[in-house]
Amino acid sequence: MGNSSPEQLLRMYKACLFGVCADITVTQSPSSLAVSVGEKITISCRASQSLYNSNSKKNYLNWYQQKPGQSPKLLIYYASTQHTGVPDRFTGSGSETDFALTISSVQAEDLADYYCQQAYSTPPTVLQPPTITSSESLTICLHHAQPWSFTLPLLP
Repeated sequence: MGNSSPEQLLRMYKACLFGVCADITVTQSPSSLAVSVGEKITISCRASQSLYNSNSKKNYLNWYQQKPGQSPKLLIYYASTQHTGVPDRFTGSGSETDFALTISSVQAEDLADYYCQQAYSTPPTVLQPPTITSSESLTICLHHAQPWSFTLPLLP
């Protein structure tokens, strides 16, 4: 462990308690995508290791939407389960390391940042984000940043 601080050791201990002793990274693609209202779009997310838990038989991948000035809103959990109140045009798919968020018919109110987040290990990590930035010709831009975390709502 070398010269690890108590905080680093505690973080490693917590991660190992969850069965994972290494940070999981997630990356999203494409790097950019221009769409119009009514079009179907798919955002991909790849994890550095499997997010599938064989005991629970679930994939621990969440999708969030964050509108300007608002907190992130959970859209999809367990890779494909739609959160309460989320419009049917938002669907999640995938398993293990490869996942996707599809918006079947983009609407103007979908202007937001979209994040995939692994919840398999601690700390939960996301990368910043595909962003829909214009309401006439919607443009999604992906900005890679350092992983960050935020408080999660309790999942069923």
